[in-house]
Amino acid sequence: MRTPLVVVTGVHPVAMDTTMLSLVWDLPRAVSVRHRIDPVSQVLTRTVSDLDGVVEREEIQLEHACVSCALREDIVPTLERLARDQRWSTIVAGLPTATEAGQLAHILASDSRLARHLTLRGVVAAVAAGDVVQDLLSDDLLRERGTHTNPDDDRGVGEVACAQIEFADVVVVDDDPGAPAAELVRALARPDVPLVHGVHQLDGTALLARRHHLGLTSSWCSPELQAAVPPWQGEHAWRLDLSSPRAFHPERLLDQIERLGAGAHRSRGAFWVPTRPGDVLEWSGAGGQLSIGSHSRWGRRVPVTRLIMTGLGALPQDLPAAFEDLLLSPSEALLDQRGWHVAEDGLEPWLGDIRNVA
Repeated sequence: MRTPLVVVTGVHPVAMDTTMLSLVWDLPRAVSVRHRIDPVSQVLTRTVSDLDGVVEREEIQLEHACVSCALREDIVPTLERLARDQRWSTIVAGLPTATEAGQLAHILASDSRLARHLTLRGVVAAVAAGDVVQDLLSDDLLRERGTHTNPDDDRGVGEVACAQIEFADVVVVDDDPGAPAAELVRALARPDVPLVHGVHQLDGTALLARRHHLGLTSSWCSPELQAAVPPWQGEHAWRLDLSSPRAFHPERLLDQIERLGAGAHRSRGAFWVPTRPGDVLEWSGAGGQLSIGSHSRWGRRVPVTRLIMTGLGALPQDLPAAFEDLLLSPSEALLDQRGWHVAEDGLEPWLGDIRNVA
């Protein structure tokens, strides 16, 4: 018999812990396992507890202070061990603060041995009500709050928090965040995902009745934006869908990227450049912190440049023009592709070396 697993993510430890405690109280014969990473000492702390108290607490020295090492060395083995233990019928797992659940979900879906013991019922994004807008749309860095996961972790709080909400099956805000903040969260989350105000309103039984659909979640979170993104109409939040079959001009992208990447909004999607026509390039940013990188290959698909931008307040009127200016002009797009065969395009620090140079 497979043990149901609920995974909790977040950027605020207190909001995560409160959500986990509520689930343990609500779910039958539940056990919680909370992992924390100290990025300086590279120590992973594991705490297992149930309603009777702490069952075990152990510190593990990691080879590298990173989420991948933590998953491989202790998180996944611990989940399997707890699932085999007959004392508990439900597992609530709190990932290290500022960790996204996608990697764990893919491991659970692809490992046939784990699948015999564990079934992922849901991913819960725990959000602190008092800091919603600051967490999602400011330029704060994780290291400034001491919640980074390794010494080289330069991620922004907003990029991580937005991605956690986008991947979640349920979003719980630990108190009423107010209408504008609640609408912003609603605009980021998958359309069918419940938004719960207050951990006391979180229904663990209903959560166990669900099942995490990795394909559905991946299509919503994929840089290629495979899932349909419905039009948004709201009083406080806005959403902008910018799309073109044309590529970004590599030089103008370098020179003017701040026109799209800067500002108090969330932006995500995929783009391409003519110097790397086969590469799907990922765009992910929030609050002025922006990451770009090589994601996959287009293969037989027709390349497209598409960004979904979400924010609060008045819609910035300059974003569509900035998007258009970064694209190849119609005449540039008609240029013989051999004209773009170059050894370097200036994007190497983010995208790596150009492949297949003629």
